[in-house]
Amino acid sequence: MEVEKLYEMLKKTQESKGYFFNKDRERVFELLEALITNKKRYGYMACPCRLASGNKDNDKDIICPCVYRAPDVEEYGSCYCSLYVSEEWNQDKIPHEHVPERRPPEKILF
Repeated sequence: MEVEKLYEMLKKTQESKGYFFNKDRERVFELLEALITNKKRYGYMACPCRLASGNKDNDKDIICPCVYRAPDVEEYGSCYCSLYVSEEWNQDKIPHEHVPERRPPEKILF
């Protein structure tokens, strides 16, 4: 139930900004579940596809939606996790390419 609430809330707030959930609903719900787990673990919704340090200041760039989402979706049609995508991506109008990690290595090696 918690996942459904998060899904509806984020869908409403993010679609108006041009960011859509991946059409693979099962994948989306797995990622949302992981966001909820990270919220309980760290106190913030760290990106489930990256290793969080537990230090909010260090991790602020990967709090979902992360700072890399906009450039990723603009360039690839999808964010790193493929949680957020463009309409064109969902409609298979653009290729589903691997999105490279944009997070600087020094942030990863906390």
